Amino acid sequence: MAPYMRLRQICLVAPQLAPVISDIAEIMGLSVCYRDGNVAKYGLENALLPVDTIMLEVVAPFKDGTTAGRFIDKTGGRGGYMAIFCCNDPDERGRNANAMGVRTANVIDHAPYHGVQLHPRDCRAAFIEFNHTEGSDDILGAYPPAGPDWQKFVRKDVTQALTAVEMQGPHPQELAAHWGKIIGVAASGDAELKLPNATFRFVKGASEIMSALEFRVVDVASVLHTAKARGLAVAGNEFLLGGVTFRVGA
Repeated sequence: MAPYMRLRQICLVAPQLAPVISDIAEIMGLSVCYRDGNVAKYGLENALLPVDTIMLEVVAPFKDGTTAGRFIDKTGGRGGYMAIFCCNDPDERGRNANAMGVRTANVIDHAPYHGVQLHPRDCRAAFIEFNHTEGSDDILGAYPPAGPDWQKFVRKDVTQALTAVEMQGPHPQELAAHWGKIIGVAASGDAELKLPNATFRFVKGASEIMSALEFRVVDVASVLHTAKARGLAVAGNEFLLGGVTFRVGA
């Protein structure tokens, strides 16, 4: 079986879910498909919104001492929290990462779903998780973290796709090579990792963070108008929301 690697989910972190979730839903024309009670044991609440077949998740801590809370404190709330990939064999990707000195932080086993989360300090810039759902190689198939019927919540009248994730750091080429080695996708000369359904682009910046998400939308002006109406500061074709820059294009 050929190696299979797709971006499945981007997780942002916020001090509270409100108004981040309602802002994302309203501005980007997306619908919440699921709120997962299982994350309460980590001191978190969450909501997921499908962007075509990629999930956009926001988590918020509701008690002290959570990893997400420490992440907010450390970063001042700037930067995405986690990039989640679906693949054939999460354990193999985990072993490969361990051999590079990237530790496993958490293993999630809720059959038919199996996930391996890597340590953010070793990944650098954000958490990386690899997962696989048994019997769900179809990208529109079951994906338990997004709830039982996430497919019914996909909307494309405003936002059509999440096309790229921008990562930044002082040494973007080197960070791209590091992530590429973990994910098993060779970095191109212009510091990009190309997956079948999204591109990770690495650019120069002061600190290592997941800095921006790029979306293809039906009407750029309309999205920017809605963002302004919700009180967000719009510059060019972008605005800051949930700790990352949302960048929209046609």
